[in-house]
Amino acid sequence: MRLRALLDTDALGLRLLGGENELDRAVRGVMTTDLRDPSRYLSGGELVLTGLAWRRDAADSEPFVRILVQAGVAALAAGEAELGAVPEDLAVACARHRLPLFAVHESVAFATITEHVVRQVSGERAGDLAAVVDRHRRMMTSGPAGGGPDVVLDLLGSDLDLRAWVLSPTGRLIAGPKPAAPALSPQACARLAGEHLAAVRGGRRGPHRLVLGQTTYSLFPIRGGGGRAPQALPGTQAPRDVRESVLSEWLLAVEADAGDWAEERLDLLQGVTQLIAVERDRRDAARSVRRRLAQEVLELVQTGAAPAEIAARLRVAAPVLLPGLGAAPHWQVVVARVEWDEGGPEAGPVAQALLEEILVDPLATGPEPSDRVAVAHTGDEAVALVPLPAVSSEHDGSETGVLADALLAAVREPLSAGLDGDGRLTLGVSAAVHSAEGLRGALEEARHARRVAAARPGRVCAAGHQELASHVLLLPFVPDDVRKAFTARLLDPLRDYDRRHRAELIPTLEAFLDCDGSWTRCASRLHLHVNTLRYRVGRIEQLTGRDLSRLEDKLDFFLALRMS
Repeated sequence: MRLRALLDTDALGLRLLGGENELDRAVRGVMTTDLRDPSRYLSGGELVLTGLAWRRDAADSEPFVRILVQAGVAALAAGEAELGAVPEDLAVACARHRLPLFAVHESVAFATITEHVVRQVSGERAGDLAAVVDRHRRMMTSGPAGGGPDVVLDLLGSDLDLRAWVLSPTGRLIAGPKPAAPALSPQACARLAGEHLAAVRGGRRGPHRLVLGQTTYSLFPIRGGGGRAPQALPGTQAPRDVRESVLSEWLLAVEADAGDWAEERLDLLQGVTQLIAVERDRRDAARSVRRRLAQEVLELVQTGAAPAEIAARLRVAAPVLLPGLGAAPHWQVVVARVEWDEGGPEAGPVAQALLEEILVDPLATGPEPSDRVAVAHTGDEAVALVPLPAVSSEHDGSETGVLADALLAAVREPLSAGLDGDGRLTLGVSAAVHSAEGLRGALEEARHARRVAAARPGRVCAAGHQELASHVLLLPFVPDDVRKAFTARLLDPLRDYDRRHRAELIPTLEAFLDCDGSWTRCASRLHLHVNTLRYRVGRIEQLTGRDLSRLEDKLDFFLALRMS
C-alpha cells in the first residue's frame, strides 16, 4: 500500500507535516518504537510510529531521523497524545532527509494504525499470491503463439494495471499498450534502451530503474533461449560473456518502480519476459534462412564467382526478402564491425545481430520488419545485403536506400551507452548496385567507408559511399605527425600574426576559399571594403610565401584548414 492511501483514511487521524512529494512510497510494514536507535528491528519499508520518548532535546532529532533513513523506512508518524505538537526540530530533520512526517491525533491509538496497515499489506500480498497462478495460466495460453507480445502486455494492463513496452536494444518499439494509451516517445525509448545496455553490461543487478521526467520505469531483460540467463560454456565454470547477447536482447520497460515489489510480483514479471522471449526465439529461427542466403552470396562474391552464379543466388534471395516484388531489386551492402577495447567475445556474431536490428526502419514497430534484411558475418565483420525496389534514383534526382547519417542518428544514443568504455561499432554503406556484377565493388566500397568511420572519434560511427569521392576519404588516414607538420607550416604564421595584431587572417582565409576566390562575394560576407580584403590576402601571401591566385596553393590552404 502507498502512504497516500494512509493519509486518505480519515479514521487513522494522520496529518501530513512534510514530504508531500514522497507520498507514492510503498508501505510494507509498521513498527512502534521509542528507542533512540531502532535500526536492528527495521528491514525497510516500514511506517514508524513513535511517542517521542527518545527525544530529550532538539539535538536528538537529527540522529534519530538519519538512522531511520539509512534503514530505508517509508515514513515517520509522531503521536501528539503525550507531548502535544510535534517539535519543529523533528520536522526540519525529516525535511532535510526527505522523510515523510505525519502527526497522529491524540484521539487515535497506535494500535489502530498498526492493525489497519497489517490488514492492508497482508491482504494485498494474499491477493497477489492468489492471482499469480491464474495470471500465469492465462498468459501461457494467450502468449506469443496466440497473438505475440501485444497480448501479454494487454494482460499486464488489465490484470495488474501496468503499462509496459517491449523495446529493441536500439530503442525501437516492438510492442506496447493498446493504441489508446499515451505513446512512449522515440527519445524516451532510446534513453531506456541505453540505460538497460549500460546496466546489464556493467553487471548491475536488475530490474534496472530509470526516472524520465516524473515517471519511473523498471527495465527487465528479455533473453533468448526461453529467457534463461547466460549459461556456462561447456567444460567451464565461467558464464558466457554478457556482451555476446546484451547488444541483441529485447527489454521490457514497465511504468512502475519495481524496487518495492513483493517477490511474487517480480516472479510474475520474470514469467512475462520468458513468454516474450519465445517470440524473440521464433524471430531468430526465421532469420536463419535469410542469414544462410546472405552467407552464400557473400562467399560467392569474395571467392570471385561468375556474375551469372551470383545472379542466380540473388534471384533465390529476392522473393524471400521482398515477396511479390515482381522484378529483381537493386542492392546495397552495409558492413559493420564491433571492436572491443580489451578482450571480448567473438565480434562477428555480435555485429551480425546488431546490424540486423540497426537496418530496421527506426519508425517501424513490431517484431517483423527485420525480415527484409539478410546479414552474414565473416571474422569480426558483419555484411548485410539490403534489397531495394528497382526504382532508379535518377528518375527524380533523390537519393534512395540506406543512408549512413540516418543509421547513425537512429542508434547513436543507446548503443553509445551500451558500448561506453568497452567497445566501438563502425558502419560503412555502399551505393546501390543494379546487378550481380556490381556486388563485389559495393562490398569493397562499404568496407572502405567503414574504415573512414573507424578513423573518427566516438563509440558509434558511420560513413557512406558519398564520402569516398571526396578529400574526406583521405584525411583520416594522414598520420598525426604529418598532419601537424603540414598545418603548422601553413597556418602557424597566420595564427601568430592574428594573436599579436587581431588581424583575423584565418577567418579571412576561410571566407576567401568558401567564396571560391571571389573578391566581391568575400568582401560582402565579411562586411569589408574590397581594398581591405586585398590587403589581408596580401598579408597572408607574404607570411606564408604562397600565392592565392594559384589552384595548388588554394588547395593546400583548404586541406590545412580541414585538418587543423
